Amino acid sequence: MTHTILIVDDEERLLDVLGGMLEGFGYTVLQAGGAVDALAQLSRESVDLVLTDLRMPGLSGRELLAEIRRTHPILPVVVMTAFATLRDAVQLIKDGAFDYIGKPIEFEELEATVANALRLHDALRDNDRLRQELEGRYRIEGLVGTSPRMQEVMKEITEVAPSRTTVLVTGESGTGKEVVARAIHFNGPRRAKPFVAVNAAAIPEQLLESEFFGHVKGAFTGATANRIGRFAQADGGTLFLDEIGDMPLALQAKILRVLQERQFEPLGSHQTRQVDVRIVAATNRDLKRMVAEGQFREDLFYRLAVFPIALPPLRERREDVPLLLRRFAEEIGPQVGRRAVAFSPEAEALLMRYDWPGNIRELQNCVERSLLSSRGPVIGAADLPPYVAQRPTIPSDAAPTFPIDLDEALDAFEKGRILAALKETGGVQVEAARLLGINERSLWHRIKKHGITVTKAVMA
Repeated sequence: MTHTILIVDDEERLLDVLGGMLEGFGYTVLQAGGAVDALAQLSRESVDLVLTDLRMPGLSGRELLAEIRRTHPILPVVVMTAFATLRDAVQLIKDGAFDYIGKPIEFEELEATVANALRLHDALRDNDRLRQELEGRYRIEGLVGTSPRMQEVMKEITEVAPSRTTVLVTGESGTGKEVVARAIHFNGPRRAKPFVAVNAAAIPEQLLESEFFGHVKGAFTGATANRIGRFAQADGGTLFLDEIGDMPLALQAKILRVLQERQFEPLGSHQTRQVDVRIVAATNRDLKRMVAEGQFREDLFYRLAVFPIALPPLRERREDVPLLLRRFAEEIGPQVGRRAVAFSPEAEALLMRYDWPGNIRELQNCVERSLLSSRGPVIGAADLPPYVAQRPTIPSDAAPTFPIDLDEALDAFEKGRILAALKETGGVQVEAARLLGINERSLWHRIKKHGITVTKAVMA
């Protein structure tokens, strides 16, 4: 996506120079010769960043900043000035500027500062969009599950959401830990503030501290501009710390301090920043065992586990599978050009028998693949991914004797279902195919494969 930057300066030559530089970085550039012109353009154009001079005739850059904060609260503003003292710079940041750049402007500093400001804008815009789109989706009643285990989870979310209590969500990978975290956020008093998620396992260890707390220009090699961290981004809202069990011990101590004191210092800075953030952490690891083995701080564990919520794996709430199938079919179907799709009883039975090692995430992927494989309004057993039929885990009433030829057993199962469907429909293959959730041509090939005589099937 191409970002649009509005440059505001009363010097026409500087506008042209900066415009050329920013266009060289790949941005779309708008120009304004003063604050009044800038506000007029902002009223009719979609802009991702404002780069403004501080001292201008008429409305100053500081007055423009104040008006932008009032009318466009998430639009980042970078101020250019040749006269800034440290006190001026601090005041600009307090007034709501993302950052400032000293004149004469350096190429690398401009590029880095603009990139960081746009990164913040994208995050804030996405949070705003997600808040509007997902607020209803992540309400308690939007969570899928009628099983006793899931009803208990929903009860716990209802109890803890109105508070600022720290929550620890545990469960296997793919069980929906982030869904629960979002439900807690969107059902609490912070729903209008940012929800920021960070996966501790997905970030290189040497970058984690900067990712969480941000840094100032020059804090380390490559730090060419200030960067805002995740704690600052989530100020007033919720910070979701996913895979907390993978966080290094050294960083655990710093996270603990923020939880205790509600403050931190960006890397390379001596200025303490106060922060009001609710923490929801999640892990698929046994933190108690890690504490006993010295791999996780005991004091941090008890800070995080004030209100624990344990999510059950899907194999322990199989009665929820049909509901999840319908939910995912409704959500994914329109994305792949399919609407009003149902699952045949045979397909649903196979899906109920499968043990789902990847939990809800695997089920969601299975639904998408099945939608792409099927052609009719009903997804049949033949449309499911092969592994679903190859890994049934709930035994039948008559337990098989091992060793067993799995292909032979599956063929026998398929043949029995086809014979039952043919008998049910009086040998009308179109109707039998519909019952089985497959097309008529596929049924014909299977009848031929198994050597089935339709008339004998009807008479049996």
